[in-house]
Amino acid sequence: MSLKAPRTCPKFSLFLFFLLMLQFAHAQDFSSVDQLLEKNKKLLGNNVVALVWKDGKLIYQKAIGTDFTAKTQAPVASCSKWITAATIMALVDEGKLDLDDPVVKYIPVLEKYMKGYITLRQCLSHTTGIDNGKGGLAKVFERRKFENLEDEANTIAAKEISNNPGKEFAYGSSGLNLAARCAEVVSKKDFSRLVQEKITRPLKMRATTFVNDNGNAPNPSGGAQSSANDYMNFLIMILNKGMFEGKRVLSEASIAEMQKNHFPGLPVKFTPKIAEGYEYGLGEWIQEKDASGNATVVSSPGLFGTWPYIDKCRNYAAIIFVKTLLGEQKKDFYLQFKEAVDEQVGPCK
Repeated sequence: MSLKAPRTCPKFSLFLFFLLMLQFAHAQDFSSVDQLLEKNKKLLGNNVVALVWKDGKLIYQKAIGTDFTAKTQAPVASCSKWITAATIMALVDEGKLDLDDPVVKYIPVLEKYMKGYITLRQCLSHTTGIDNGKGGLAKVFERRKFENLEDEANTIAAKEISNNPGKEFAYGSSGLNLAARCAEVVSKKDFSRLVQEKITRPLKMRATTFVNDNGNAPNPSGGAQSSANDYMNFLIMILNKGMFEGKRVLSEASIAEMQKNHFPGLPVKFTPKIAEGYEYGLGEWIQEKDASGNATVVSSPGLFGTWPYIDKCRNYAAIIFVKTLLGEQKKDFYLQFKEAVDEQVGPCK
């Protein structure tokens, strides 16, 4: 006597098939995100690209504007800081720099102005105590007078001190640009070339550069140009704890250091409105945390309106990339965008 395999009712199989198809369609339904972007395209300067990456692939992409695509190069302003911090951490991984090194070790002129106790960690977290002013667009253009980062470091060294190092948070450009100069000294390479070797080339970021078109010094805090595709590669590396296409770009320890608030509870002298209420790691904002205080969402919004972020809890990366939106950013829109994406991606795991 032989056993017969049970037969499945064809109608039931078809029913299951349609259920699966409906579930798939719902998972891929980003119509609410489309509508949000279309509704706010004027707010975003009428040129915007949005990308969402999860589980090894792009699950959403949208481009609005004439000849503005995910490959289009545009300035990313303060989004540059994330890339700069990653470049510094690559040298930390190699043992060429230490986060607790006094910066005066590489920039001796700081000793002359009583700034010999500032560390690299403080430079990357905006806690140097050096008076930054209030940043903004004026500061971006003010930098054009510097011929190189050494020239800028000398100018920063002579600035007033608003507080002792590690005693207050003041968002600005001085700290990261000092850190970039340290990287130049220890590597004996121009900062733009160093970024290319450590970050952009390994990540296939061919449209990303810190080279200044007018021949002046690169601006590590706000002078990068990139594309939506390029910056997404950077985000993928961060989300994957330093790995990109099977190769290690940064150590897992360095990624963790970047996502940690190293000086919690400090008084805030200045923070941009778009990041009010957030904490700061090394070159990036800690946008959300879990119950244990660990970063779950990190980001690096820029002055021109580009907003890259990763959601570690939901395991995805996203970027809103704009062309040249000058002026005060609309934080509410970016949070609405993330909320709409979260609804499609699903809850934290």
